[in-house]
Amino acid sequence: MRRFTVTFAALAMALVATGAYASKNDDIDINRLTGSLDQLANDPTLGNYAQAEQARARDAINRLTQAKSRDRPHDLYLAERRVDLAKAAAQLQDAQVKSTQLDREHDQILLDNSRNEADIARRELERQRVQYQLAQEESARLQQQGEAASQAADQARAEADQAKKLAAAQSKVAGAARREAALAAQAAKAMRSQMQGGDSSSSDTPAPTTHKKPKKQPDDQQ
Repeated sequence: MRRFTVTFAALAMALVATGAYASKNDDIDINRLTGSLDQLANDPTLGNYAQAEQARARDAINRLTQAKSRDRPHDLYLAERRVDLAKAAAQLQDAQVKSTQLDREHDQILLDNSRNEADIARRELERQRVQYQLAQEESARLQQQGEAASQAADQARAEADQAKKLAAAQSKVAGAARREAALAAQAAKAMRSQMQGGDSSSSDTPAPTTHKKPKKQPDDQQ
């Protein structure tokens, strides 16, 4: 009887120790899960995400604290998965927000690049327009210069033609004057020769002899 009592007492102490150990382990698991969830909730970035998942994880921890021994392993598994899911959901939402922000920044960069390219294109178009206008003005100036040069050349040719005509007319006048002078010289020479010839014939040639015809006798004297 005494042996049975000692055995029962030892068994009871073992059960108490086992229960105490199990209770201690349960407290460790609850504290671990609660601390992990609190760390997530207090995170300045992730704490704002996955609010529903965090609430479900906290409910799972509360059920774990009230679970019976036979249900505890299952409730512990559920609580751990709920906490992991809350962390994963918060990280996913944070990544999505960052991705959306990056997309917006990327879109803004593309928009800025597009605006910059459009501005560069407008400036290039304006530069080409100004360059084309300058080229047109330069072409017009050269054309005017060409027309002026052409007019000057035409005028020079006209003046040259007029000078040639004047020179030809002067040449004709000079030729006529030379011919007139030559004729005058010939006439003067002929006049001198005639005058000289008349003087020599009057001094050297004797006067011609006049022969008187005999008077005709009347018929009654014969």
